Amino acid sequence: MDNHTRRDKILNIIQTSSTPVSATALSKEMGVSRQVIVGDVALLRAEGNDILSTPRGYVAAPKEKSVTKRIAVNHSAEDTQLELYTLVDAGCTVEDVIVEHPIYGQLIGGLRISSRYDVDEFIRKSKEENATPLSALTEGIHLHTLSANSEEQISMAIDKLKELGILL
Repeated sequence: MDNHTRRDKILNIIQTSSTPVSATALSKEMGVSRQVIVGDVALLRAEGNDILSTPRGYVAAPKEKSVTKRIAVNHSAEDTQLELYTLVDAGCTVEDVIVEHPIYGQLIGGLRISSRYDVDEFIRKSKEENATPLSALTEGIHLHTLSANSEEQISMAIDKLKELGILL
């Protein structure tokens, strides 16, 4: 299979999958290395295809929810699961995490977490990889971009974070 055909097939798999597709799964399907898949996805993005990376794999960018808001929070790494559960239980999707680095400026990590399952997978993978959260760079202070179907969902999430002492 030539490079162009492989990239078309990768794009089709990502766009038609109802769950994230890992680079490892794509590499097995295509018979190439994981690094070739990562390069192919980079080229697909450069061509204008809206492909997101999540902790569980690649997904086609979903249609925008009607409301987005950026919030500032501060908590320990131990409270990450509580924070994320609070947000998704209110009906929000946690699009990203943003920290301000003294040398690199704003660093953004894509998350696309919208369910307790997504939260559990994020926490599991973080532990499995012994990964330090980006918020460790800023002593727990970070931002999230939230999306939801209504302003009420975001307001409910914000109110609950205030009660928990997480919202800045």
